[in-house]
Amino acid sequence: MSKKLQAIRGMHDILPTKTPLWQMIEKAMFEVCQQYGYAEIRMPIVESSDLFCRSIGEVTDIVEKEMYTFDDRNGDSLSLRPEGTAGCVRAGLEHGLFYNQTQRLWYQGPMFRHERPQKGRYRQFHQMGVECFGISGAEIEAELILMTYRLWKKLGLADQLSLEINSLGTNQERLAYKALLTQFLEQHKEQLDEDSLRRLHSNPLRILDSKNPAMQSLIEQAPKLMDSLGEESTLHFQTLRQLLDDAGVTCVHNPRLVRGLDYYSHTVFEWVTSSLGAQGTVCAGGRFDGLIEQLGGKATPAVGFAMGMERLVLLLDDAPWVAVKPLAYIIHQGEAAKNQAMRLVERLRDELPTHSFILHCGDASLKSQFKKADKVDATFALVLGESEVENQHVGIKFLRERKEQEQIPQDELINFLTNNS
Repeated sequence: MSKKLQAIRGMHDILPTKTPLWQMIEKAMFEVCQQYGYAEIRMPIVESSDLFCRSIGEVTDIVEKEMYTFDDRNGDSLSLRPEGTAGCVRAGLEHGLFYNQTQRLWYQGPMFRHERPQKGRYRQFHQMGVECFGISGAEIEAELILMTYRLWKKLGLADQLSLEINSLGTNQERLAYKALLTQFLEQHKEQLDEDSLRRLHSNPLRILDSKNPAMQSLIEQAPKLMDSLGEESTLHFQTLRQLLDDAGVTCVHNPRLVRGLDYYSHTVFEWVTSSLGAQGTVCAGGRFDGLIEQLGGKATPAVGFAMGMERLVLLLDDAPWVAVKPLAYIIHQGEAAKNQAMRLVERLRDELPTHSFILHCGDASLKSQFKKADKVDATFALVLGESEVENQHVGIKFLRERKEQEQIPQDELINFLTNNS
């Protein structure tokens, strides 16, 4: 017996009952990006594995354990993208987008990480990301956070999400802090779990982000990164906090917020929720001034964020939202009516392009066609039979109201639907 075909573990189909919700979120994202002057860029799903090793960091969980990596027929090591920033930077460098220019870019699409699947975390997941290149200072960081806040308000999620921010300082300040932190953790090695021991010398900042309850007391006693920041980095962080306060955006300083990627510096932030259990981070980002230089370009200030589509869908799943429903389902009986119905529905689509119309295809009884019209939640059934064809009329059945069926001339149909939609 052949094996039953099904989706790969951690990779999910998005069925027609859910796609309207996805489309609503995508439309809101597009409109907000447009309001702020960001242009869309589309990158390949597959990139050279070296790109992610050089940008994300070889000792991060993503590169060490989670990337889908394979050799192609030429022997080159390729990877399915685990995030979007590295590919966006590669595209900008390849096409000369950063030289003496500022760029405001956004993208969306699937990403891939081989993680243990759970609610809100999948092996194929979808992100929308925004990146800004060529602008330094706290103002652009505040703008990106305000973009996300505007989106939450647009989606009705502002009350469900809270903002956490932190500063990682410059690379030099962070290196000095890493040495201080490692020294402290070495003195308490017996309290570290397996993951933390593995990260102790490769990526000790990630230990601060541990969710292991047994380690929280030790983490609280660890040296604070903010104490290692110089005057300029401290002022930068204070300026951002003041800008957000002036804009009416409440934020919490989380000194343990470090993010999981090596390329961040200065500001990092997360929008989090308590509604999704362990997968509470809905949107995250920060500044990554060193990444373009790290990948072979000239030093360029850069900042961005990415948000998880699946987590937004989970948050909105119980919220009231309206799927687009057909305005009318066109029903016909007889060969002449079938031919006329095809011409009629195309004219309706020409004249009323913002509405949806479904033409019944194939042979079926009137009763069966009416059942299908009701099932797709159409507002009206438009009926063409022999008498309607002969008299150039159309029957109108109200599917969502208790009204008698009407007959009107076909040349009055557009006005009727316009006035009743």
